[in-house]
Amino acid sequence: MNLVVDWGNSRLKAGWFDTTELVRTDHFGTAEAMLQALTTPGRPQPDQVIVSSTSRSEASIRQELARLTDTLYVFDNRMPVPIQNGYETPQTLGADRLAAAVGATALFPDRACLVLDLGTCLTADLVDDTGTFRGGLIAPGLHMRFQAMHEHTARLPLIENPLADADWPALTARTTRDALRSGVLNGLGFELNGLIGAHRDVWPDLAVLLCGGDGPVLRSRLKEPIFAVPELVLIGLNRILRHNVENLRTGRPANWK
Repeated sequence: MNLVVDWGNSRLKAGWFDTTELVRTDHFGTAEAMLQALTTPGRPQPDQVIVSSTSRSEASIRQELARLTDTLYVFDNRMPVPIQNGYETPQTLGADRLAAAVGATALFPDRACLVLDLGTCLTADLVDDTGTFRGGLIAPGLHMRFQAMHEHTARLPLIENPLADADWPALTARTTRDALRSGVLNGLGFELNGLIGAHRDVWPDLAVLLCGGDGPVLRSRLKEPIFAVPELVLIGLNRILRHNVENLRTGRPANWK
């Protein structure tokens, strides 16, 4: 079994894979909580582990997770991946963006894929039909947009994200609170649909994948077909782990695809 861990700013998301099948996911508030759960006597132990983090250094990760396994991979931009990276500054590319792109190609090989990740920031990244990461864009996420209007004005209130379609605002709002909701939610919906349409003009067979914590808020507002894959980063990390383990076992060069 492979264990893959996406270590964010406030929590750790772990996925257990039997080869390519995701069989279980867990969420933990701290690394210590994860270690306590995973080292419980009688609990199956992973054959190998990969960790990706945008908030921890490799040294910190290895120190905190040293007792979990002897086969620990820390994913960064130096690790070989099973796609071509066309980014001009690969050293600045977030590990989560690259992992999600790898996950998309694992699910839709030989198709162009647009990955929409709605987290703290919105990222929209393209992998073409040759399996080359072409880059994308980064924009403020939902909460960041609400927060910016509140913090950079004198009187606008802070609005919480809606939890369901029932909370979706009309396009032409009649109160200030609803106008803020409409500006962010309808504006982001138009933004995403514009991105999807522009990419589909170039790639008619485009697969659009949606992930990230705010993905469910926008899912029903996007132009079909949309594939909601909340575990996309985990799927990509598992594919990267398998790629590196296979190359080590067979003696293939690091850039083998």
